[in-house]
Amino acid sequence: MKLPKRRFKNLSKNPFSLTSFFFLPSFLFFPSSRRIKQFKSLKNQQNIDSLYPIWRDLYHWLLRLSWTQFLMVIVLVYLGANFLFALIYLTAGDGIANARPGSLTDAFFFSIQTLSTVGYGSMYPQTLYTQILVTVEILAGLVLIAIFTGLMFARFAKPTAQVLFSKVAVICPYNGIPTLMFRTANRRDGNIIEAQIQVSFLRNEISSEGHQLRRFYDINLTRSRSPIFGLSWLVMHPIDEKSPLFGETPESLEAVEGELWVTLTGIEETFSQTIHTHYSYQISDILWNRRFVDIFSRQSNGDRYIDLSRFHEVTALENLTKS
Repeated sequence: MKLPKRRFKNLSKNPFSLTSFFFLPSFLFFPSSRRIKQFKSLKNQQNIDSLYPIWRDLYHWLLRLSWTQFLMVIVLVYLGANFLFALIYLTAGDGIANARPGSLTDAFFFSIQTLSTVGYGSMYPQTLYTQILVTVEILAGLVLIAIFTGLMFARFAKPTAQVLFSKVAVICPYNGIPTLMFRTANRRDGNIIEAQIQVSFLRNEISSEGHQLRRFYDINLTRSRSPIFGLSWLVMHPIDEKSPLFGETPESLEAVEGELWVTLTGIEETFSQTIHTHYSYQISDILWNRRFVDIFSRQSNGDRYIDLSRFHEVTALENLTKS
């Protein structure tokens, strides 16, 4: 069956925004992890967009970039710094020996040699003004190298969770009780120790005084903790009288813009560091009267393994009855 697509929205429908003025695409300055936060209001109301200024938390922003975006930032900063110093070197006139007068190309490559402290010797500063510029550029180059080295190390040392969440959640009977289910899988060979999952149900509400609220309700799980998370974990929530989903229908949940937020934390056994990840399910991602297909198999030597190629597949309950 066709699964619904994810719900991540781009910052702008135009792939080039204001940052294009500076020859930089908008996705570089506003990656997926720093897209505009959207606070959903009630029905027939527009979304309220806000964005925390990047320059107030530049270090954190650089760590959250993808590797492709991070490397592009390094390249652009490196080329931009050299281009800036090349323009300044042009104000020195004949301050660079063996450089063609007024040549931006020679000034640019002289800047590259200076910033990297290579110094081939074919071009060198021959005036006091140029010597001062070279001193400033070498100092700037040392600072940039130190910053980029620290950022590179921090990105490699940052613990990450390679946890896979099912693209959909299902609601089906389990021991005679309607039960909300979704599953996760550990995609690494190592185990996650003391793994814990928390699920919250969000919905819009209006109080008797007319206050519009986005309420959070904790979802009680059949098992919210696993001492060792190695393969797969089927998370289940019985929809009984104590459940915030009790008596709800797909239509009623859509009316209140219901949503499920899932957080998983644990300790990565290789580095003994805490890792965490999160996921969310819209009401359109919750399939009723469906169940997940079995992904567990056993090898000839008795070891169990899971088939991740069928991790997101579901089947209708009526199909199980016929089989």
